[in-house]
Amino acid sequence: MRYPRTPSGPSRGRREEVADYESTRGSRPTRGTEIAIPSDADPKLLDPSVRSELRSLSKLAAEFVGGHLVAAGQLIDSDPTRALEHARAARGRGARVGAVREATGLAAYHAGEWAEALSELRAARRITGDASNIAVMADCERALGRPERALKMLEDPVVRKLDHEARAELLIVVAGARRDMGQLDAALAVLERGGLDVNHPKPGSARLWYAYADALAEAGRTQDAIQWFGAAAKADVDDETDAADRAANLL
Repeated sequence: MRYPRTPSGPSRGRREEVADYESTRGSRPTRGTEIAIPSDADPKLLDPSVRSELRSLSKLAAEFVGGHLVAAGQLIDSDPTRALEHARAARGRGARVGAVREATGLAAYHAGEWAEALSELRAARRITGDASNIAVMADCERALGRPERALKMLEDPVVRKLDHEARAELLIVVAGARRDMGQLDAALAVLERGGLDVNHPKPGSARLWYAYADALAEAGRTQDAIQWFGAAAKADVDDETDAADRAANLL
């Protein structure tokens, strides 16, 4: 996840930009001004690739956008609604920057604004050509009650170029869409495409195997579910899941 050209319109003078930037940084927003940038939201904290994209903006605009992106990243887990406000502020000055649209889309996703998230991530893909967030986009389609559109994402030619982790995430979402449609056997078949070699786990395997075990449990295949929850727990070196607890509860 990355957190990181102003929209077309009349050019702004340097004095105006300075006033706008200083009025929002580390101060309380007043009526008619944008959300304040926290004093600790230093644009230098951004990933170098994002800072590089912001060089298409003026220095002050890049500082403004960068500050809001950092703030969004800092808040996305604890206060996603506030994070989205910061991301939207960044988009207001940097709508032509792919990293800005990506950050706004991811913030919207975390805030449960599915339609906005989908729109922003589509825009990011158009700008950059990067489809690494395709699983998030598919999950937005599910959340919007359109599981059949999530299924079609698996047919996208870019899927062949995804790394193992990104592809695993997409398979998990597509399997979830199948379950939404009451197609449990089809969901299991989708997850099996991600690789079930317990001797050679890859990035994303723990979450994929967890989803597989969960579907097996729903199908009443308890012993198989215990096996795959166990495999997921062993592969889950970052402790992202409760696979061990799920396995124990089925014993």
